[in-house]
Amino acid sequence: MAITSVNPATEQTIATFEIDTPEQVEHKLEAAARAQREWRRTDIADRTALLTRIAEVLREGKEEYAQVITAEMGKPIAESRAEIEKCAVTLDYYAEHAPKFLANERVASNASESAIVFDPLGVVLAIMPWNYPFWQFFRFAAPALAAGNAPLLKHANNVPQSALAVEDIVRRAGAPEGLCTTLIIDAKDVAALIDDDRVAAVTLTGSTQVGRIVASQAGKALKKQVLELGGSDPFIVLADADIQEAAKVAVKARFTNVGQSCVNAKRFIVQESVADEFVAAFVDHVSALKVGDPTEDDTNIGPMARGNLRDELHQQVLRTLENGRTVLKLGGAPLDGPGFYYPPTVIDQVEPGDTAFDEETFGPVAAIIRARDVDHAIELANDTEYGLGAALWTQDLDLARRLTRQIDAGAVFVNGMVASDARLPFGGIKASGYGRELGDYGLREFVNIKTVWIGPAKAAAPTTGEKIGE
Repeated sequence: MAITSVNPATEQTIATFEIDTPEQVEHKLEAAARAQREWRRTDIADRTALLTRIAEVLREGKEEYAQVITAEMGKPIAESRAEIEKCAVTLDYYAEHAPKFLANERVASNASESAIVFDPLGVVLAIMPWNYPFWQFFRFAAPALAAGNAPLLKHANNVPQSALAVEDIVRRAGAPEGLCTTLIIDAKDVAALIDDDRVAAVTLTGSTQVGRIVASQAGKALKKQVLELGGSDPFIVLADADIQEAAKVAVKARFTNVGQSCVNAKRFIVQESVADEFVAAFVDHVSALKVGDPTEDDTNIGPMARGNLRDELHQQVLRTLENGRTVLKLGGAPLDGPGFYYPPTVIDQVEPGDTAFDEETFGPVAAIIRARDVDHAIELANDTEYGLGAALWTQDLDLARRLTRQIDAGAVFVNGMVASDARLPFGGIKASGYGRELGDYGLREFVNIKTVWIGPAKAAAPTTGEKIGE
């Protein structure tokens, strides 16, 4: 059996890779376990120095790696370059801050020496998606490596070149052999890895459906897990918002990465009194997006990553339109010709019960939902099984501070678009998963938070021949 890398812009095969044999998987797993046992004993300064070197390798090869991403999953080349730089920035961040995050925490006590220490868990299986093939890995791997863990990567099967590239990058930076390992395996082989005693924990970024499967498998094996799953993020625009700015940012929030991100804004909930103004401005900005060859610097919308994903998205659009909704001048059907292209599509008057409201639309489709008032907007925002990110637009910051606490999400951004940042914890609630990545919280997901209590030492026993009590 083999895994094939296909260029989504041309539908041509790029390369084919043979699945790892059971013997190869065993060899890689044992090498990872062996490398981690040594790595955990490596001084924190040496571990963070590796992160710095990885960042240097990424920057030196930025154009090469960006081209791999674009060729393999269709991301516009400018965004691929930005993805590489974001990885490097995050590695630099943990290189600087991990020693502080991992420092022992002393606990005051009159009778003992007490502390909280942070030990690595071991080999962590990372099941990663195709939409940000470098970023998704390195945002996990940077803190995991700093903490003393060993990443074991099972990447999405449509990005094998990216999977092998990240392993090579870490090796070129000087990592010990086996410390960062890529497995070329089928999804059906993941359960056995989770069950293997040499795997200590699991992290998954992917769909909610896959998250339920992996959570069940890891739970049965009593393995720690972090799940970053789907999202149907609301982008809430209240009547007092800067409508023109909100509409401009909304286009980027929806159509970055061809709309293929769990944290893209997907449901645009606009207060009725300003909805027409917002929609007009939004459609104008969407109309200016260039759909085309993702290798060209000025392309905004490349192909979707796979043909089946485009087909699924189109079916979601059709089911929404069956309820009488309207496509506003734009899109609504796949483009003719080679490549998995779907044009930017805006659907108006969407309501709860419509597919575009109830389901995650993983592609360049925006749903406009009209809210009667502020309370209705928050009600609509929370009317979803997901809870990853949310954006709120209002010029009343006191109101914003109150409303952010009412929105069910792992992150709420006011007057901006939701984005991940190395300094801030990232993750969701409800069907969007649990656990956090990034920040100090993300670094501590894959450590043993150990309590150490040391009582006072007794006086040493006298040696033979010593006199006692004189």
